Amino acid sequence: MSKKILTLIALGATLNSFAQQDTLSGKPLEKVTVTTPFKVEQKQNTTGKVITVIDKEQLEKSEGKSVGQILNEQAGVVVLGSLNNTGSVQTVYMRGANAGRTLILMDGIPMNDPSTISTDYDLNLFSINYIERIEICKGAQSTLYGSDAIAGVINIITIKKNVEKPVNIKATTTFGNKNTSRNNFQLFGKVNKLMYTARFAQLKTDGFSSAYDSAGNKNFDNDGYKGNVLNASVQYQFTNKFSVRTFVQHSSYKADIDAGVFTDKRDYFIDNATLNTGVGFNYKTTQLTVVGNYQYSETKRHYDDGFSTGHTTYTTDDYKGFSNFYELYASYKIAKRFTVLVGNDFRFASMDGAYNSTAWGLSAYKDTSMNQYSIYASVLYNSLNNKLNVELGGRINNHSRYGSVSTFTFNPSYNLTDNWKVLTSIASGFKSPSIYQLYDTWSGNQDLKAEKSINFEAGVQYANKKINARAVYFTRKIDNGIDYNYITYKYYNFIKQHVTGLEFEFSVKPINQIIITGNYTTQSFSETSQNRITNMDTVTYNYLLRRPKNIVNLTVGWQPLKQLYVSVSNKFVDNRYDVGGYAKADIQLKNYYLLNAYAEYRFNTSIKFFADVQNITNTKFFEVNGYNAMPTLINVGVTFNW
Repeated sequence: MSKKILTLIALGATLNSFAQQDTLSGKPLEKVTVTTPFKVEQKQNTTGKVITVIDKEQLEKSEGKSVGQILNEQAGVVVLGSLNNTGSVQTVYMRGANAGRTLILMDGIPMNDPSTISTDYDLNLFSINYIERIEICKGAQSTLYGSDAIAGVINIITIKKNVEKPVNIKATTTFGNKNTSRNNFQLFGKVNKLMYTARFAQLKTDGFSSAYDSAGNKNFDNDGYKGNVLNASVQYQFTNKFSVRTFVQHSSYKADIDAGVFTDKRDYFIDNATLNTGVGFNYKTTQLTVVGNYQYSETKRHYDDGFSTGHTTYTTDDYKGFSNFYELYASYKIAKRFTVLVGNDFRFASMDGAYNSTAWGLSAYKDTSMNQYSIYASVLYNSLNNKLNVELGGRINNHSRYGSVSTFTFNPSYNLTDNWKVLTSIASGFKSPSIYQLYDTWSGNQDLKAEKSINFEAGVQYANKKINARAVYFTRKIDNGIDYNYITYKYYNFIKQHVTGLEFEFSVKPINQIIITGNYTTQSFSETSQNRITNMDTVTYNYLLRRPKNIVNLTVGWQPLKQLYVSVSNKFVDNRYDVGGYAKADIQLKNYYLLNAYAEYRFNTSIKFFADVQNITNTKFFEVNGYNAMPTLINVGVTFNW
C-alpha cells in the first residue's frame, strides 16, 4: 500500500482510535429517515441495509460539482467519466460490479435507457441543483428493485418537503474557467392543498480535448458541452391520508466528442435528449401505506460525424429507447413488531435505431422490445425494544425472453446500544440481458441467460452526536456473466467474477466548528474471462478493468463564523488497469492524488457567495487510457433565496 494511503488513513485514525464515521449524514441513527431500503419511510436504526445519505446541506456545499463527481466521493462507488471532460459517458461501478449493475432511481422509480448496451442511465441528464438528497443503498437490492440492482441502488430524490409559503424562489449562477457557466432557477410553493415545483438548469462549457494528445504537438481542439434540464411537478393533498402527484422532466445536452483514444475529431458530436413523465398516488395511515406509480420514458441519441458540416464522407448513428413502468405496493404494520410489504411491477422497454455511413452503407435496427412482470414480498421485524431488526424477502420475475428468475434477501441487524449496531446480509441479485445484447443485428444473442449473483456483507456501525462510523466487509460472486466474445463477435454468458472488499467510513466533529469526513475502500478481484491478448483461451485476472484496489477520500470542513464555511478535500486512487488495445496486453494506469477546496459566505439569509476549486495542483492523471482527465477547474457563483 502506498505511503499516501497510509498517511490519509493515519490522519483519520488519530481523530478517534475506536470508531470512525461515514458520509451518512453526521446525525444519530434514530434521527435519520430513509425510504430506499424498504420503499417506505423508516428510521435508519431499524434497517440493516448499508445506506449512505447525501443530504441537502451536503449538496449545497457541492455547487461546482456534477452528480457523478459527488457519487464518486462515496465509499465503494466509482463513477468513471465524472473526472473526464463534461459530457463524457458516466459509468457507475459499485463495489467492483460491472457497468449496468447499479440501478439508478429517481424518487424511487427505476431509471434506465433501453437503447444502451448495459441499459445504464446517463448521469449527465441530472442537475445537482434540483436534487433534495441522494440515498445510496449498497449490496444486492433485486428483491425490491428487480434487474440491474446487483451491486446496489442510487436513489436521486427531487421531491421537496416542509414547503409552507405560497411562493419561493431560488436562483444560482456560476462562472468558471474553460468558459464555464451554470444557471439554475427554481419556483416552488404551497397553496392550500396544492404543492408545486418548477425548475430550470443549464450548464455550458468550452471544456478541453476529450482525447489525449500523446505526441503533444497535434493541436487537439476543445470539446464543448451545453445541457438543459427542465423539471416540473404538482402534488395535491386530497385528504390528510391521500395525495396524488404528477411530474414531467426533459433533459438534453449536446457535446463535442473525439474519434477515440488518442484521436482528435473536430466535427463529431452527440445530441442526447430524455423525457420522463408520470403520475402517482400515496395513501398513508399510521399502519397502512399504499403507493402506485406510472412512468413513461423516452430517450433519443444522435451521433453526427461530419454529416451536418457537409463532409463528403460521414457517419450518423441514431438510437431511440422507450420504456413504461408501473408499480403498486402496500406496506402494513402489524402491531409494533412486524411490517409486511407486498407489491408488483411491470416494465416494458423497446428500442430502435439506424446507422448510416458513406463507407458502410445504411443499417437499420428493427423495433425490438421485451417486458417483465414481478411480484415481491418482504417482512420486517422490529423487536419491542428496537434492538433486533430482521428483513426477509423474495421476488419472482417473469421475463418475456429469459423466463422466470427468483431472488431473496435475508438481512438481520442488532442495536447493541443506542450508539452501536451490527449488521449482516445475504441476498441474491440478477441482471437481465439488454435489448441490444439480445437483438443487435451483428452481436445479439437470443440465447443469453440472466446474470446471477450471491452477495454477503457484515459490518458494525457507531453513531452519536459527534461521531458516525461504519466498517463493512462484503463479498459477491457472479455466474453467467454477460460479456462480448471476440471470436464469435457476439455477446455470451461466460464471466465468473468474485469481488471481496472492505468499506470504512467516518464523520467526526471534534469541535462545533470543524467536521471531518472520509472513507477508505479496498477490494480484491477475481474474474475468469476471455484472454484479451489471444482471444482464444481463457484466463483468470486478479484485477478488474478501470477499478482500483484502494481509494481514499478525506474532507475537512471548518466554519469559523456563522456566515463562513471552508473545506479542503483529498482523494487518492490506486493503480488500476485498462485495455491496451485489440489483442494487446492491458496497461497499468498510475495512481493519483487530487486536492480540492470549497468556500461559501452567507451574506444574509437570502444571498450566498461560493467558490469551488478542483484539482488545485493541476495533477495530470488518467481515468481511461487515451482520454484526458480534468485539469484545475475553478467555479465561483452566487445563490439567491426568497
